[in-house]
Amino acid sequence: MTNPQDALNEAVARETGEGRFQAKVSTAGTEIIVDEPVDAGGLGSGPTPYQLLASALAACTTMTLRLYAERKGWPVRNIRTAVGHHREEGKSPADVFVRRVSFAGELDAEQRARLIEIADRCPVHRTLTGAARVETKVGEGLPPASPSTTHMVDMEALIHVGRGSYDFTER
Repeated sequence: MTNPQDALNEAVARETGEGRFQAKVSTAGTEIIVDEPVDAGGLGSGPTPYQLLASALAACTTMTLRLYAERKGWPVRNIRTAVGHHREEGKSPADVFVRRVSFAGELDAEQRARLIEIADRCPVHRTLTGAARVETKVGEGLPPASPSTTHMVDMEALIHVGRGSYDFTER
């Protein structure tokens, strides 16, 4: 990798050799054990891939709301986002993420409603509901992720009116 930032944009999963499904994911200098529950044949030693995806949506929502509230100068405290995932077979799309957002602060009804709208515009939400593309390649020499796809860059674009696909209409 030629750019140190590239390593921050890539996640690498490797089997641990423990159980059928346990994997160690390395990203941004951190390692996470990922597994399946015991009743699905795993060891139950870590979150499932769907739980990580739900975690990404929860974290992105919380971070985006914080950034937006700060830029607006709104007195928002204790932002909390919980996300669950389930499948509804026979429906399209079958995957459903249920998100619950809570926050405190002296906000009027319009500001609260605006924060809920902003939650739907976090970069991970847009990725999950948009038309992302996954390219699968074989080999060790995989190209690194583009540094232009960092989450902070996307959040910054999201809160600036008129920038990119994350356009907000000011109210």
